[in-house]
Amino acid sequence: MYSERASRLSGAVVWVNRTDADGAGRVLPDGCMDLLWNEGRLLVAGPDTRAHVTEGAQGVWVGLRFYPGTAPAVLGVPAYALLDQRVELGDLWPAADVRRLRDRVAGAGDPAVALEEIALERALPCDPSLRRLVEALGAGRSVAAVADELGLGARQLHRRSRAAFGYGPKTLARVLRMQRALALARAGAPAAETAFRAGYADQSHLARDVRELAGLPLTGLLGR
Repeated sequence: MYSERASRLSGAVVWVNRTDADGAGRVLPDGCMDLLWNEGRLLVAGPDTRAHVTEGAQGVWVGLRFYPGTAPAVLGVPAYALLDQRVELGDLWPAADVRRLRDRVAGAGDPAVALEEIALERALPCDPSLRRLVEALGAGRSVAAVADELGLGARQLHRRSRAAFGYGPKTLARVLRMQRALALARAGAPAAETAFRAGYADQSHLARDVRELAGLPLTGLLGR
C-alpha cells in the first residue's frame, strides 16, 4: 500500500510504501531524487533515465522525494554522480553523521517526519532558474525557447542541468513529457489525444518513448 503527502520542504513529497511479499515494483523516471529509509538503512535514490525495478525490496519503505533539481543542495553531491543508482547515505556523508541520523530516524515516532526534518536542516537555497526550467519543460515548452528565456547558452544550461538533474535538459524534457502523458492517459484520454496533448509527434512516438523509458507499453503501465 502506497500513500503520500506534501512535505514542509518546498515542492517535496513524503511517501510510505508497504510492499508485498516479493516486493516487486517499478519506479519510473520523474526527474526526482529520494532520501529513503528501510529496515534501519538510510539510502539515496539517484535520478533515473530508465525504470528501476524494485524486486526483492521488501518491508516498509519511507521516502522524501525532492522536487526536481533540489536534492543536490541537501545531499552535497551533483546529481550526475548518482545517475541510475541507489546508494547508502554513508557513501556520501561521514559515517559518524550517518550513524547519528540513523539512530534519530529509528527512534522517531514517525520516520517520515524525521527524514523531512533532516532535509530541512540541511537544505540550501537553490537556483530559481532551475525551478523555472522544470515548470516550463513540464508544460511542454522547448529546451531552446526556455534557454533563451533564462538567458543561458546551450553549454551552460547543459552543465547546470547535469549537476541538478543528473542529465541534460533534453533528457529532462523527455522524462517530464512521459509523466505528462501518463497523467493524461490515467485521466482517461485516448492514446491519440494523449500523444497530441503531451507533445509527441504521433501515437507511435508516444509508444516508443514510453517503452524505452518505462520498460513497458503505456497500456501495461495503466494496468499497474
